Amino acid sequence: METQWVAEYPHAAMEKRPRKRPRLTWDMPPPLPSPKGPLPLYCGLELMNGSGANHLFSSYYYPGVSRNASPPWRGDDKDGHYVFAVGENLSARYRILSKMGEGTFGQVLECWDLEKKEFVAIKIVRSIHKYRQAAMIEIDVLQKLAKHDVGGTRCVQIRNWFDYRNHICIVFEKLGPSLYDFLRKNSYRSFPIDLVRELGRQLLESVALMHDLRLIHTDLKPENILLVSSEYIKIPDYKFVPGSSKDGSDLKNLPKSSAIKLIDFGSTTFEHQDHNYVVSTRHYRAPEVILGLDWNYPCDLWSIGCILIELCSGEALFQTHENLEHLAMMERVLGPLPQHMMSRADRRAEKYFRRGVRLDWPEGATSRESMRAVWKLPRLQNLVMQHVDHSAGDLIDLLQGLLRYEPSERLKAREALRHSFFTRDARRLNYPM
Repeated sequence: METQWVAEYPHAAMEKRPRKRPRLTWDMPPPLPSPKGPLPLYCGLELMNGSGANHLFSSYYYPGVSRNASPPWRGDDKDGHYVFAVGENLSARYRILSKMGEGTFGQVLECWDLEKKEFVAIKIVRSIHKYRQAAMIEIDVLQKLAKHDVGGTRCVQIRNWFDYRNHICIVFEKLGPSLYDFLRKNSYRSFPIDLVRELGRQLLESVALMHDLRLIHTDLKPENILLVSSEYIKIPDYKFVPGSSKDGSDLKNLPKSSAIKLIDFGSTTFEHQDHNYVVSTRHYRAPEVILGLDWNYPCDLWSIGCILIELCSGEALFQTHENLEHLAMMERVLGPLPQHMMSRADRRAEKYFRRGVRLDWPEGATSRESMRAVWKLPRLQNLVMQHVDHSAGDLIDLLQGLLRYEPSERLKAREALRHSFFTRDARRLNYPM
C-alpha cells in the first residue's frame, strides 16, 4: 500500500458545529510582505497578516522595527486583548511570528525565543482582573504538573511566564494541531481503532497524573489535546474505490506520530475548591453537572468516554446546546437516567422531569428538529459497531464503564488503563510515540 508523506497540512474550510476555541495552528499562512512593502496591520484592530516558521527571519526586518526594542505603547482593544503586530518583540526576548488562536481568555501567539533559539507558543491573557487571576491559578497548576510529569510527556510544558503591559504572558513549548483540528481538516474522518487505543491510553495517563495530584481538569475535549508533531501521512480510505476521486477525497490522513499532550488548564480546579458551578464544554459535560449535583474527578472520565467515541466516529456524540435535549440524547444512547439522580436534581434542573420520575421527553422538546436529532442516535453498542472493526467488544465495555450515570460507579483513570481494551491487543500498536 503506497503512502504519501507530508510535512504540512492543507487548509480546508469546513465546519460542522460551532466550537468555543477554533485554533489556526495548521492553516497555511499567506507570505509576509516584502521589506519594501507596508508595515503589517495591527492585530486586534485589523485582520493580521499570517506568518509561520518558514517566514521567521524575514519577520526580523520590518522597516521601523528594531530587533531588540519594545514596540510603541498602544492601548488594548475594547475587550482587553493585547494589540500587536507581526515582527514586533514581546518583551526583549520574544519575536512575534503569527497568531495561532484566540479564546475567551485572550490569544495565543507563535513566537521565536531569541535567548533559547526555539519556537514557542505564548498565551497572552486579557488585561481584565478575573482573567489575570485565573491565569495565575493556571500557572500554579502548570508548575505543579511540571514537577511531577517526568520527562514532560503528558502535559504541555510551561517554559516561562511574565507580566507585560498588564497582560499575563505564559510561554509554552510549541506543539502540533489539536485532535479536533486534525479531524476537521480531514473531513471528520475517524481514526483507526489502534490509533484511538494509543491516544486514549495517553489521555488517561495524563488525567491519572492530574487526579493523583488532586487536580480536576474539567474541560477535556479534542481541542485541548494536541499532537506533538504536525507531520502526517496520506493513505487510501477504504470507504472509497482507489483512484475514484480526482480531488484526493479517496485518501485519508493519519498522524505520523501518536504522541499527544494535554493543554488548557485555565479551568482546572483543586479537589478542595468550591465545585458549585457549571464546568466542561457542552458536548463533553457529565450528567451530574447538568443536574446540578456534586461533581468531582468522575466528570473528567465522562468527558474521556465522549472523546473516544468522537475519535472513532469522527463526530461529537452529543451535538446539542440545550440541557433537556442533551439528557434525552444520553437516554437514547445509554438508557434511562437513574431515579435517584432525577430526584436529587437541583431547582434549575427540576423542570426537565415529569413529576420527578421520568425525563420530560418528547413532550418538552422545543421542535421537531430537536426530536429528530435525538431519535437518529443509535444505542452505544450499535454506534461502536458502525465504526470499529476489531476490538469493538472491549471498547464497548470500556465506554460503558466511563459513561456510567452514577459518578461513584464510573471507572477511575487508573482502573480504565488496566482495562482489556488497552491490554488485550497491545501487540497491534504500530504508531510511534
